Amino acid sequence: MAQPHRHLGVDIGLSGLIKWIRYPAVNSETAGLDVVTSVADRFDGAFAHQLLRDCLVLLDSPLSSRDIEVLWLAGTFRAFDLERLGIDGRVWLRRIADICTDRIRRTDPSFTPDAAATAADEALKEAVRAEIRSVGPALEQATAHHSYSPLPGVVPALYRAADVDADLGFRLLLRAVKGYFVPISEARYERYLALGAGLGLGEDVVDDTDFNIWPDVTD
Repeated sequence: MAQPHRHLGVDIGLSGLIKWIRYPAVNSETAGLDVVTSVADRFDGAFAHQLLRDCLVLLDSPLSSRDIEVLWLAGTFRAFDLERLGIDGRVWLRRIADICTDRIRRTDPSFTPDAAATAADEALKEAVRAEIRSVGPALEQATAHHSYSPLPGVVPALYRAADVDADLGFRLLLRAVKGYFVPISEARYERYLALGAGLGLGEDVVDDTDFNIWPDVTD
C-alpha cells in the first residue's frame, strides 16, 4: 500500500480502528460495522488503505481466530467485545476488509486487493519481540489477572503477530499496553518512539496520549 496512507497524523490501520471503536463502547455488530465504515472513510478514504492492508496481513497469516480476537479485545478493553457478541475473529477481519475495499473503489473503481506484503526485516521483528518480552510480565499481570476483565493469552498472541509482521505487531503491542493501561517507564516510552521511527511510523502513531507513563516505574 502507498506510504502516504501511513502518515495521517493519527494511529493507523487496525490499531487505529481499535482506538476509535473503543470510545464509546459499541454493543452490537451493526453498530461496530457503522464505526468501521466511518473510520474507513476518514481522510477522504485514505485510512481504508492501511486498514485493509492490516486485515489482509492477518487473514493471510497462521494466526488463529482466537489470536485475532485476543489482540482485538486487549486493545479495545472489550469495548467492542467479539467474544460476548459471538463474532469469529477472522470473520470480523473479513467484514472490515470488505468495507475498506468498497470505500477504496468509490475513488478507484478498478481497485483489486492484492496479497499484503509483510515487513520481513528480521532485525525489526526481533526488536519488537524484545519489547514484548520486556513488558510481557506487566502486560500479563494487567490482562490475564485483571480483576473484572481478565484476558489470558495476550502476550503469546503478540509474539505470533510480530513474527508475521513487525509493524503491525508493534502497533498491536502498543494498543494492548494502552488498552489495559499498563504503567510504563519513561525509558520504555523513548524506546517505543525510536522503534516506531525505525518502522517508518510517525510519532503520532506511537504516542496518541493514551500511555500510562510513570517516572518511578523501572524496566
